[in-house]
Amino acid sequence: MAKGKIYTATGDAGTTSLVGGKRVLKTDNRLEAYGTVDELNAYIGWLMEVTALQEEQKILRFVQNKLFAIGSNLATDTSVIQLKAASIVTDEDVEKLEKSIDRLSELMPPFRGFVLPGGSLSAAAAHICRTVCRRAERRIYALTSVQEIDENLRRFVNRLSDYLFVLARAEVITAGKEEIIWDKDCK
Repeated sequence: MAKGKIYTATGDAGTTSLVGGKRVLKTDNRLEAYGTVDELNAYIGWLMEVTALQEEQKILRFVQNKLFAIGSNLATDTSVIQLKAASIVTDEDVEKLEKSIDRLSELMPPFRGFVLPGGSLSAAAAHICRTVCRRAERRIYALTSVQEIDENLRRFVNRLSDYLFVLARAEVITAGKEEIIWDKDCK
């Protein structure tokens, strides 16, 4: 690959190009969606650096790669160009997350109440990822009124937030700490 400049200056006027060439405002809902997915991917990278569960590294790397594919999917103007196979989320991708959720859930004690974020550094990081994932999901659903969004893509993001919740619980328990349960009396 040839070495080139990182800056193009084509976005200085507040627009950017979608895959396919169409220029849109940087405030476009599509950019909000794939920008939030990109933000989530960065937080997942941070979570990978602080996780106490080394066996989850492979799942988190898989997630990072799928999030990159989801960003590509959302950035593609399918009215002028077809999605590349690498940008498609499959049933198998969703099932892989579901199996990971089930595997971790088997290790967890029953719920004692609503779990507050925290308990360990890695659990807090997983909760941050979970909340950014939920925001990404909302941004993606905001697009459904103006364009079709693949069902597997939506399912994957929804399952990912569930996985991150279970992972946060596992992080606390693996660290030998107690989950922080919401005190409805706020004491």
